[in-house]
Amino acid sequence: MSQSAAQATAFFKEVSENGIVWAIKDENGFPSPLGDSGVRAMPFWSSKSRVQAVIKNVPAYKGFQPVELELRVFKERWLAGLKKDQFNVGINWSGKNATGYDLSPNDVSKNLEYHEQK
Repeated sequence: MSQSAAQATAFFKEVSENGIVWAIKDENGFPSPLGDSGVRAMPFWSSKSRVQAVIKNVPAYKGFQPVELELRVFKERWLAGLKKDQFNVGINWSGKNATGYDLSPNDVSKNLEYHEQK
């Protein structure tokens, strides 16, 4: 299993268990960089410690603050908004360049449903 696949698996497991999703924000709002596919992705994490590691270790995210989101709100509002805006969801990005899987909001929703049924 690749590092990105392991991070994605951890995301769905931890978010389903804890009911919390984490984002980051600065004075300009929430980041949504352009991905390799040409589609913007907004990153989310499954724990505060993962967010803090990215803020600490990735120069592009210095100065950002963690934002806690209830899973219900993430599913009902954020995923719908990301779908409307045609953004992908960055899943537990990690490493010095904050990389990982970018999934469609529909795929994230399906994976959450699957893990919540376990």
